[in-house]
This record gives sequence, structure tokens and C-alpha cells, in this order.
Amino acid sequence: MKIVVAPDSFKESLSAPEVAAAIARGWQRVFPAAEILLRPMADGGEGTVDAVLAACGGERRELRVSGPLGEPVVAHWGWLGDSTAVLEMAAASGLHWVPQQQRDATQASSHGTGELIRAALDAGARRIILGLGGSATNDAGAGLLRALGMRFLDAQGVELEPGGLALARLARIDSSGLDPRLLSVSVEVAADVDNPLCGPRGASHVFGPQKGASAAQVLALDAALQHFAQVVAATLGEDHSGFPGVGAAGGLGFAARAFLRAQFRPGIALVAELSGLAEAVQGADLLITGEGRLDSQSLHGKTPVGVARIARAAGVPVIALAGSLGDGYQALYEAGIDAAFSLSAGPQSLAQAMAGAAAELEARSCDLARLWRLAKGA
Repeated sequence: MKIVVAPDSFKESLSAPEVAAAIARGWQRVFPAAEILLRPMADGGEGTVDAVLAACGGERRELRVSGPLGEPVVAHWGWLGDSTAVLEMAAASGLHWVPQQQRDATQASSHGTGELIRAALDAGARRIILGLGGSATNDAGAGLLRALGMRFLDAQGVELEPGGLALARLARIDSSGLDPRLLSVSVEVAADVDNPLCGPRGASHVFGPQKGASAAQVLALDAALQHFAQVVAATLGEDHSGFPGVGAAGGLGFAARAFLRAQFRPGIALVAELSGLAEAVQGADLLITGEGRLDSQSLHGKTPVGVARIARAAGVPVIALAGSLGDGYQALYEAGIDAAFSLSAGPQSLAQAMAGAAAELEARSCDLARLWRLAKGA
């Protein structure tokens, strides 16, 4: 018997490797001799580095960088044996670094993510995979570019202060100091959204409020990013602001595409490729995936559906385990998931559910294995 376990993390509770391990323990309580392949997944956001390293090996590295509001934070990144660096911007510029009452989308900077890229270049990276998601920033990646040597100047030739709002006063971009090593490295962006930089579906309107932006600040930020895009277009001779996905991570995707020549791919597709998921499911009897919550929104670029597509192509059935099942989760059955179950065995608070997630995952996996044994007559 061959079982592939390929879940995402349960946010603020368990990492994807921890989820996969708990599911495997439960299954092996019933089938101790089963071959179980663990392929923890991620969609490009928080947890991407750990998922890739757990699935395909590599080295986890740490670096002290500038956090979203300038405070020092310790961010991690991954180094693979083929000179590939795996980064997630949330590790350096994520919302989790800023307490709720201190969130300020007008001044938060992606500078720390640029420092991670610089560290990857120092290590000799030939390929950089940059996961977007979970950002505290709304600066269209200006901070990232500043960390790599670019300067943003006002009409008096004075360098702008950090943050997206300051971009409204941008007059000139000085790229003469941009790190020349960027020309010899390929950059791939892993993102699960298709938002443009500006407008009603842009970075400021859609994601700004969760980063502390008021209604007035959302309008001001959107105008500042539009101005930034116009200056960039005049500088480069091409407007990148409408490309799907450049609004990801507070517009960091825009900087990556315009100045780092980044290629965009769905996050789950990139992580699945790195971890060899398509090869792992060949000849498997079952794939088990999961996420903290499954509902109708899970159809849009989330891990379980992406995993299910790969399994379906190989003719492998898929079961999903979730902390909770929300409205419309049944739509997942048309997307390749054959059955979905929630973890909770009874009423409990969110805090209780998060604290006991590993035990519940193991118990539900054991229940599934017992049902599987009954159905197969094993």
C-alpha cells in the first residue's frame, strides 16, 4: 500500500510538515507496513520554505534583516543543492511581525525581503524562488529594490522615506547602483492571487485594510502606487502594473516583474514541482491533503485543489482533512477531492481546536484508515 500525504499548514497551529507527520502517524496505527510518502505543500505564502525543505531536502538558513517597520527581525530562507534559493517574503516582511495596533500600510517597507535576495546572491544563487503572501507592506516592492541598490528620489533629488505613501512624491528612479548579479539569476515568483497593482482589485484596495490602512489611506496608497507605476513605465518603456499577480504582497510582485524580470507561477504548482509530487503519486493508492479551512474559496488557487489536480491526472483518489468545513465546501468534489472531513469531534473553542490539531489529525487519519481497511476488505 502506498499513501501520499500532501497537506498545507494549519495557519497559526501546525506547519505543513507537522500536519503531514500527524496524518502519517494515524494511518500507520492501522497499516504499520504502509509506504507513506510525505510531501508537505504550500501555495507560496508563509510556510513555503519549510515545506520545500521538508519535501526535497536542503539547508535552512537565517539572517537578521529589517522588519516591516524597520525593526530587526530574524528571517529564514532555504538553500537547495542545485544553487536554488527559496525565499518567502513573509519571513522578512510579513504581517505577523507587526502587532495589530502598530500596523501601518503607509510606511511599512519590503526592505528585508530585498536583504534576503541579496543574501541569496552572496551564496551564489542561480535561481531564486520568491513566495509572495502574508505581507505587512504596501510599497510595490520599492523597499526590496532599495535594499538591492536602487534609489527613489523626489523633485529635489532627496531620497524618499520608506513606505508606499512616499511614492506619491517620486520624481526619478536611479538604478545605477542596482546589484549587477541580478542579471545572471532567474527569479520565479510563487503567488496564488491574480490582482493587478492598482484600481478596485489592486493591492491597496483589496489588501490594504488588513494591514492597517483606513479608507482614506487606501485611496492615497492606490494613487501613490499608480504614480509609481507611471514613473516606472516612463523609465523602462513598458507598463507592468496591469499584469495579473503584480498586486500580490502589497505590490511586491510589480517590482519583481518590472526590475527582476520575474516569471510568475501559481504557488502550489511551483512547490509541487520542487517536491516531486507528480512523481510521488504514480502508483499510489490514495492521497491525503488538508488545510486549516476548506470552503468554496478554496477553489481559487489553494493547496488542496492544486494537489487534487495532480492526483487526479494520475488516477489517484483524494481525501481532504480540514480544521473546519465552511460554506460551499462541497464544490471541491467537482475539483478532484473525493471526500472531505473536519477534525473536530465535538464543540470547542478556536483556541482549543488549534492547540489540539495534531492529536485530532492523527485520530481522524486513523479513522480513515479503519474505514479504508473495511472498504477494501483488508
